[in-house]
Amino acid sequence: MMDVIVFAISAAIILGGGLGVISLRNPVHAALSLIATFFGVAVLFILQEAHFLALVQVVVYAGAVVVLFLFVIMLLGVDQAEDVSTEPIVGQRPLAAAGAGLILLLVLGGLFLSGEGGDGGSVALTGQRAAVTPMEDTQDIEQLARDLFTRNILAFEATALLLTIATVGAVVLVRNEGGEDLVVDDPGSSVR
Repeated sequence: MMDVIVFAISAAIILGGGLGVISLRNPVHAALSLIATFFGVAVLFILQEAHFLALVQVVVYAGAVVVLFLFVIMLLGVDQAEDVSTEPIVGQRPLAAAGAGLILLLVLGGLFLSGEGGDGGSVALTGQRAAVTPMEDTQDIEQLARDLFTRNILAFEATALLLTIATVGAVVLVRNEGGEDLVVDDPGSSVR
C-alpha cells in the first residue's frame, strides 16, 4: 500500500514538473520544474530498488545538466519577450508535429507490437523484468551495463536523443536575435 502512495505522489510531481517545463514562460522557472521532474523520477527508481540509477538521476541530470542549463540561461540573459507568432524557419511547426507523431508511432509500435521476448527476458519497452536470473559471478555494474546496452539500447539511445533536443531547446531559448554585441574594453582602459 505504501508503494502505491509513494508512486502516486512522485507521479504527481513528475507530471506537474513536466507541465511546468512546457507551460512556464520564464526559462529559469521551467528549468526548476525540470529539476522537480528529475527528483520524482529518482524516487521512482528508488521504489524499483534501482539505487544506482536514482543516484545517477540526481547527480548527473538534476545536478549537472540542469545546472548547465541554468548557467547558460542566466549567463546570456532571457529578460526580453520574444514574438513567438513569427517562425524563424518557415514550416518548422508542421515539421515538428510530424516528427513528434513519428516518434509517438515508433514508441507505441514498440510497446504493442513487440512480443514476450526469448530466453533473454521480456522486451525492454514493456517495462517488464527480465526472466533471466542474474549471474552470481558478475558485479552489479557489469550486469547493469549488459542490460543497458543489450535489452535497453533503444531506451538508452532515446534518452541521448531527448538530451540533445533539450540542449538545442535551451540554446533556442537563450538566443539573442538583434541584440547588441558585448563590448569588451581593453585592459586598463576603463574610465573612472
